Formats: sequence, structure tokens, C-alpha cells
Amino acid sequence: MASPQLATSEMLTRVGGQARPEDAILRELREETASLPTGAATRVSAEEGRLLEQLVELTRARTAVEVGTSTGYSTLCIARSLPRHGLLITCETTARWPALGRPHWRRAGVADRIDLRIAPPTAVLDALFAEYGPGTFDLIFLAAGHAGSAPLYEAALTLLSPDGILAIAGTPPAEDPTTGEFDRTVRANPRVETSRLSIGDGITLVRKAS
Repeated sequence: MASPQLATSEMLTRVGGQARPEDAILRELREETASLPTGAATRVSAEEGRLLEQLVELTRARTAVEVGTSTGYSTLCIARSLPRHGLLITCETTARWPALGRPHWRRAGVADRIDLRIAPPTAVLDALFAEYGPGTFDLIFLAAGHAGSAPLYEAALTLLSPDGILAIAGTPPAEDPTTGEFDRTVRANPRVETSRLSIGDGITLVRKAS
């Protein structure tokens, strides 16, 4: 059964209290992204980034997957919260946008934790299933723009570890016609428990039911 929607402040308390502030490297990358012609549509807010950091810490994640690298702001948030030998596999359909993030990843000292794959997301998730098997990733993040894809959702759920968290960005309320049907389908699934946060355009957190 889906859990009730949680207030943002309550969820942030549950996942670790006060997050570290946005540092200069993150701020510069966020501002650079916002200055792009498509920046408003692709950027991740500082608040969303802090949430991703805390989710890594909450789950004690060592392995993570990100679908939708964009310019790599959320990539950096996740990677810097992983342990030193952790692994984040992130994918994007073009190398153009991640190229903006790479220098920031190097400056932050986390480039060695990031495996960037330029390919369609379904192909990447299929490859990860073949390489690592089911239930092997502690945190999976579907960035905005991928929220309504049932095949991606099912593939991500298969890759998710039993105690892991799947975070789906860009999920408006269930009554929203753009993703409402997908949202209702996710929440009605007895295999999972969900919470929706009112951050940005909405973030839905999914974990496998115990």
C-alpha cells in the first residue's frame, strides 16, 4: 500500500536532518546550467540535489544509477555522497551536456566514481542487467523527462536492491494529466511503497515492499 504523501520538511528530517550546504563547485555548475537556452527545462534545483545526497547517505549506497545526466549537477550530488570506492553509472543520449559537467566532477575529486554512458536509457538499463544482474543498485534516479516511461520504471525496479530507493523526478500530483496515469499505476502497485515530495515538479520515492 502506498504511504501518505510526506511534507518536504518531514522527509528531509527522515533522511538525515540538515544537509551540507551547496558548495562553490555545485553552485557554479547550477548557474552555468541555468544560463543555457534549455537550462530551465533541464536543471536540477539545489533542494533536489540535497535530497539526492541525503538519500545516498540514508541507504548507505555504494552503487547508483542515474537516467538523464544533463549537465551533471545531480550526478555530482550523488557521486560526492558515495563512499570513496562507490560507483555511479549515469547515462545521457548526447555527450554535449555532460561535457559541461566533467570539469566540475574533476574539481570535486569524484570523476573516478562516475561511469558516463552515452546511449538510450533503455539500452543502458538492459546492459546493466546483463552486467550486474537484478537487485544490485542501492539508489536509482530517473531525472525529469523520464518519469512517465513504464519500461524504464520496470527496468529500474528490477535493478533496485531490496533496501534501495528509486527516486523519480518530474512527477506532478496524480490528477495532473501529463503523468497522472503513470503516478496512479506506480502507487497502486502492491510490490512497492511510495511517497511523493513537493520539490520542483514533484519527486516520487519508491522502495520495494517488505
